[in-house]
Amino acid sequence: MLLITCPYCEESRPELEFHYEGEAHIARPLNPTTVSDEEWAEFLYVRSNSRGPHRERWRHLHGCGRFFNAIRDTRTDKFIITYRQGEFPEHEIVEETPK
Repeated sequence: MLLITCPYCEESRPELEFHYEGEAHIARPLNPTTVSDEEWAEFLYVRSNSRGPHRERWRHLHGCGRFFNAIRDTRTDKFIITYRQGEFPEHEIVEETPK
């Protein structure tokens, strides 16, 4: 069973209590009406999909209900750190080139 630590509840709970919300720290365009269709499509659909440590957004759906971010290694499925919205902990992320 995969355990995830909610940074708000400060408890490790089963993965079933959480919902994956996608890649973290994706900035929405400041003025969407001036963005081309290609740029808007890139914002909506293109993600890094890196192998190794990856910043993700999660929600503690069956707990406090709050959104938080995590750094998870996609090779091992191990959560390196979870942190609150608005925080950006210093953690070196080395992207690995797919083989």
